[in-house]
Amino acid sequence: MQQLEHNVQKQIMVALSQHKCSVFRTNVGKVQTIDHRWFDTGLPQGFPDLMGFRWVDNQIFFIEVKSKTGKPRPDQIRFHEMLQSHNVIHGIARSVKDALMIVDGSLVGLGFDDYGSDLR
Repeated sequence: MQQLEHNVQKQIMVALSQHKCSVFRTNVGKVQTIDHRWFDTGLPQGFPDLMGFRWVDNQIFFIEVKSKTGKPRPDQIRFHEMLQSHNVIHGIARSVKDALMIVDGSLVGLGFDDYGSDLR
């Protein structure tokens, strides 16, 4: 049975926190409040699911969590391209192992190789 993306995300957050990293879940988009006002999170479309930094060197990282078969959306591809152009640690994690590999290896763009700008 395939794990839900949300469960994988929680496992990654726990593992990175135990791995001497601070990690934060990000929310993107708009929601309507109980009094019918719209609230915008302020983060741009395509912003990765998790962001954090390593305690050892304060290096920032971004993690896009996907299921085993999940594919990045065009706005996520564009955000990846921006991060890649600045050599920022980031990638797609489908497991705790992937997330640790991205963070420990200072990898830039892991998992985005199969998705090009043709998705725009």
